Amino acid sequence: MGRYFGTDGFRGEANKGLTADHAYKIGRFLGWYYGEMRRQRGDMRQPRVVIGKDTRLSSYMLEYSLVGGLTASGAEACIMHVTTTPSVAYIARVDDFDCGIMISASHNPFYDNGIKLINNHGEKMDDKTTALIEDFLDGKLEVFGKKWTELPLATRDQIGRTVDYVAGRNRYIGYLISLGIYSFRGMRVALDCANGSTWDLARRVFEALGAKTYVINADPNGLNINENAGSTHIEGLQQYVVNNHMDVGFAYDGDADRCLCVDEQGNIITGDHILYIYARYMKDRDKLLPNTVVTTVMSNFGLYKALDEQGIGYVQTQVGDRFVYEYMSQHGCRIGGEESGHIIFSKYATTGDGILTSLKMMEVMMARKQKMSELAQDLVLYPHVLKNIRVMDKKATREDPRVVEAVKKVADALGDTGRILVRESGTEPVIRVMVEAKDRELCDQYVDDVLKVIRESGYATGD
Repeated sequence: MGRYFGTDGFRGEANKGLTADHAYKIGRFLGWYYGEMRRQRGDMRQPRVVIGKDTRLSSYMLEYSLVGGLTASGAEACIMHVTTTPSVAYIARVDDFDCGIMISASHNPFYDNGIKLINNHGEKMDDKTTALIEDFLDGKLEVFGKKWTELPLATRDQIGRTVDYVAGRNRYIGYLISLGIYSFRGMRVALDCANGSTWDLARRVFEALGAKTYVINADPNGLNINENAGSTHIEGLQQYVVNNHMDVGFAYDGDADRCLCVDEQGNIITGDHILYIYARYMKDRDKLLPNTVVTTVMSNFGLYKALDEQGIGYVQTQVGDRFVYEYMSQHGCRIGGEESGHIIFSKYATTGDGILTSLKMMEVMMARKQKMSELAQDLVLYPHVLKNIRVMDKKATREDPRVVEAVKKVADALGDTGRILVRESGTEPVIRVMVEAKDRELCDQYVDDVLKVIRESGYATGD
């Protein structure tokens, strides 16, 4: 975690934690840095940066500020307008850009925003480059063997230009449609677009593939992104699917890098369900290489039991789709993701992609000729309880012998019928204690036992 950039970019409340000035300076740095990188290779062409944004009110402000910084440093800024994070990652990779920028705070409320940086391979920007940006923001940049208090401005014919790049968004839509190997004709599909990036894109893809498509929460006004809508407020889609006799429903978040499903009975199909359903589908066709599903530590214990029964291996990474992707790319894994709906299909994308995920779930339904509820029925999720406690010192709390013993006592009692997970928050002075077991009351009891020990050990500062 850097001073400004976390695992999902530079986040903050617009014009408080993240300002137009921040955006301008990030644009200034990126335009100059990639121009300098080109010049050192003997390439005198202007660097090219592609930009997308979601529907937040502040996204326009940040977009124009980034463009101002980029062009002032001599870069060509190609604007995809309102689009999804995975579309920017795709275009940055296939259309010869130096990097991509997505303006979004994902599933957060409208008043937050973020700047996500993507490299020319469509992956999240490396820590070394974001550290240089942070140094520039703090006025202490040292790179290319020199200290920089100011960056040179482009002049005359070296000043950058802005290009309308809506063609990139259309190319991405065409790519998604090309992945559809089955017609969806006769299927009634509901899409919850969270008043965000997919408000127009998702319908176009599904209708092109023949589905009878019904869209809700697709009327963005700058203030209603994720408001009682999308994957973080899926109850509206559940009701819509049942009331209107849909075959399936898909809910995206604000920038569409995640997707959750609703089956025809109105039940939520989580990211863990999606991993299980698609991993089985791949294994049955000898496509699950190397017979491994990549999860995070937050995936449900029931998923692992179900994968064991199918003879499918799995690994756990720390929380964050970035860590899932890093493991997948290092070990050649084909599928991985998070319970929240960030699912990565590495053959087709370098990031979680909500629309792609929904297309892949449709593919399994069509191939198996089964309803979503039938595909998910063999996965039984365990009840789980997660409670947070504020502490003075996260590391000292977690490593205290009394706390370690309390956690071991719970783990021993659960055996292979559940699990306990104790981890530190990445952003707050908080310890998170989670227990999964077959009985919810047991979960509560074991979590409270550990929290009691933390309090009695003197680390708690209030719950």
